[in-house]
Amino acid sequence: ALAEACVLFRWLKQAKVDHLHVHFGTNSTTVAYLCRKLGGPSYSFTVHGPEEFDRVKGIALTEKINEAKFVVAISSFGRSQLYRWCDYTQWEKIHIVRCGVDDQFLQQAPVPIPETSTLVCVGRLCEQKGQLLLLDAAHQLMQDHNIPLKLVLVGDGELRPEMETRIADYGMQESVTITGWSSGAEVQHYLNEARAFVLPSFAEGLPVVIMEALALGRPVISTYVAGIPELVTPGQCGWLVTAGSVDDLVTAMHEALTKPIESLEKMGKEGAVRVQKRHNAHTEAKVLASLFQK
Repeated sequence: ALAEACVLFRWLKQAKVDHLHVHFGTNSTTVAYLCRKLGGPSYSFTVHGPEEFDRVKGIALTEKINEAKFVVAISSFGRSQLYRWCDYTQWEKIHIVRCGVDDQFLQQAPVPIPETSTLVCVGRLCEQKGQLLLLDAAHQLMQDHNIPLKLVLVGDGELRPEMETRIADYGMQESVTITGWSSGAEVQHYLNEARAFVLPSFAEGLPVVIMEALALGRPVISTYVAGIPELVTPGQCGWLVTAGSVDDLVTAMHEALTKPIESLEKMGKEGAVRVQKRHNAHTEAKVLASLFQK
């Protein structure tokens, strides 16, 4: 990191940059912090979570906050976690700037929710996203309710081999598809083909894909984790379940698959309004720009 900071210091000096903003409080902010210590420009950073909060002392998060001109959290929950790791005198420099959704999701004409039993999960196949639990829930749902579920897992990652083994053990090869990495346009297509979106995360910041699903008018099934409840309200634009509970997840999935389309459409419209209001990339960019100008 020190070598990178030295190179960055030279580049910023040549370009006459007087302030640097970086994303994630891990490696990128370490470089910005060291660059500042070498005599470089002031810096600020955006904390997304959950990685930063998993190893606060290991990444010197407190020291980075103290040295920064300002710090951005993407949710109220994220800001509260930053409050935990700095002195009260530093709180006034911590601001909320929400993640924005691309225009391709915000400006698309709504696609009607199809009469289908398809649920879509989008995310890296990793421990924090809860997809192994989702497979357990899918199996239990089909066993208990005899519903011809079609589950599409969009993404790839380190848990893919274990997930493929579990899918085979459950005999769900015809019901569950893992697509691998997909483009934004492909994600949009999969969401439009779904009855609802599901992401049973164990740890999060506030996933942009939840915003994208809601922007497209799809109800969301997720968990009471981190910033998710700030956007998803049970009964209004989706379902929230206890993280780690297969039974709760089965109940929510069953409701999403059996609820009348008209009710799902109403939930989807409410979600789209929320995203338009809170997660417009252009609006949030202006908020961030105003912090640079202070």
